[in-house]
Amino acid sequence: MAALIAYYSRAGENYFGGAYRRIAVGNTEKAANMLAELTGGELYKIEQEQPYSEGYKTCIAEAKADLQKKARPEVLNLPDDLDAYESRLELDLYREYKDYWGTMPMAVYTFLEHYDFTGKTIHPFCTHEGSGLSHTVQDIQKAAPQARVTKGLAIHGSSVDGAKAALENWIQEVH
Repeated sequence: MAALIAYYSRAGENYFGGAYRRIAVGNTEKAANMLAELTGGELYKIEQEQPYSEGYKTCIAEAKADLQKKARPEVLNLPDDLDAYESRLELDLYREYKDYWGTMPMAVYTFLEHYDFTGKTIHPFCTHEGSGLSHTVQDIQKAAPQARVTKGLAIHGSSVDGAKAALENWIQEVH
């Protein structure tokens, strides 16, 4: 059985240490691919039926509005269940504080609340530009109370291309 590496990542205009630039592949998607290579895990990209805007400022306004109304956006192609995956679940989350206001994107809540995580372990991971994990670990525990949630890993999105060693260390620590 493989681990499921579920991740939410955003391409388009992104914020990198004070500047905006367009990227074709989101930072968390890059990290999730590295993690899959290191662990042999299976990738699942959490995608909203109605994605946020590619423009950074519009995206953060949309994300803030969803947070304020506690929205649970529809997610595309949810796996039927998680039974095919071993007892660990890598949950890679794109969560830049300014984008998602100190928590996960609301589509990740949709994903977490869709399943029974009894017997599963979630290893949280995020990319960010200064906010770290913020409230992510606690929010995962609330959204998936049946799961065991381990120590998370936060990597600066602008440094993700050089994050392989940090990912390897984290894998050794939490597995």
